[in-house]
Amino acid sequence: MRYLEGILIAFQAIRVNKLRTALTLIGIVIGVATVITVVSVINGMNNYVSEKINSMGPATFVVDRLGLITSREQFLERMKRKELTLEDVDAVKRYCMLCKEVGATTFTMGAVKYKAKYMEDVTIVGATDNYVDVSDIDIAYGRSFVEDDNQHRAAVCLLGPDVVDNVFNGEDPIDKMIKVGKTYFRVVGIGNRRGSFLLQNQDNWVAIPIRTFEKCFGSSQDLSIDVMANSVSVLEEAKDQVRVILRNRRGDRYKDPDSFDIFTAESIMQLYNNYTSTAWIVLIGVASISLVVGGIVVMNIMLVSVTERTREIGIRKAMGARNRDILWQFLLEAVTLAAFGGAVGVSLGCGLAWLVGIYSPLPASIETWAVLSGLTIATTVGLFFGIVPAMRAAKLDPIECLRFE
Repeated sequence: MRYLEGILIAFQAIRVNKLRTALTLIGIVIGVATVITVVSVINGMNNYVSEKINSMGPATFVVDRLGLITSREQFLERMKRKELTLEDVDAVKRYCMLCKEVGATTFTMGAVKYKAKYMEDVTIVGATDNYVDVSDIDIAYGRSFVEDDNQHRAAVCLLGPDVVDNVFNGEDPIDKMIKVGKTYFRVVGIGNRRGSFLLQNQDNWVAIPIRTFEKCFGSSQDLSIDVMANSVSVLEEAKDQVRVILRNRRGDRYKDPDSFDIFTAESIMQLYNNYTSTAWIVLIGVASISLVVGGIVVMNIMLVSVTERTREIGIRKAMGARNRDILWQFLLEAVTLAAFGGAVGVSLGCGLAWLVGIYSPLPASIETWAVLSGLTIATTVGLFFGIVPAMRAAKLDPIECLRFE
């Protein structure tokens, strides 16, 4: 039997039985659309997160008291650790021979005010004078901190773009006095716009010199040490140097674990991938159930079709059609039916992914391999679940078929 003829017969059946076809394919359409949407969103998130995390720089790492927390028990245990101090920062800066830049940041939440404009829940960052060098912050205009700002506890600040938009109403903020907490600061620079990261706004911040931060907000907040190694090739050696310096300063005994954590962009990305892989498995599992249900429906409808077309099968066999011709006819119908549902599901999934990318904070990236995978999965479902009806049709006796009413 010609393959094209079988495909044309399948499309004729789809055209004649539109409602039945729609009900038959709904499971496959939902399953494939879910796969395409989930894959596109997760892939888009992976690309976005990778870009944001890697903006730390490949030769940069962070030393933190708590590190990357993955459980409540881990959090409670690490809260018992001693806090890092500016003296620790100075020691790393003095003794780490493979460290190009060593800075520190700490933060709290507070309110800012300019004239009658008031903004709450702003991230207030205390930073060393090399804040721009060891972070992904760039200065859009104005200047960054200098060493004298920290030494003299100067009341100067940098502003994130959202703070500028919300409290200055188009007015040039440079050299204006803005109230941060209970203290007035002179604005010296404006940071670049970075957007959001994992649904967290990255433009809603005020940065002040870290010594000024201690004077205004106290020194009880957690401190992070930001380190840039001389090069990527000596990153691990630089981490080892910092580890030895801090263990010695903090009195960690030989057999005790570190009382601090060191992590890089790669560490954060690995943790993120661990979490998203679980979500991936769950969502793909749900989509697979839809595909299996859709396949079972295709099989049942094809069995009904075999019964309805028993006389047609008898006539074809009487005119010389072989069993394998009948087998291929119904198998091609099932595959074409499922492939058609897969194409509809791919179109729907791409549309949903596009809408998610446009109207939500979640990025989406539609990949060619995902589209091809969706079509392949749908076709495979039709092939697998179409075998039983096709074999039943092929085994029918032509005499009995011609007698069928």
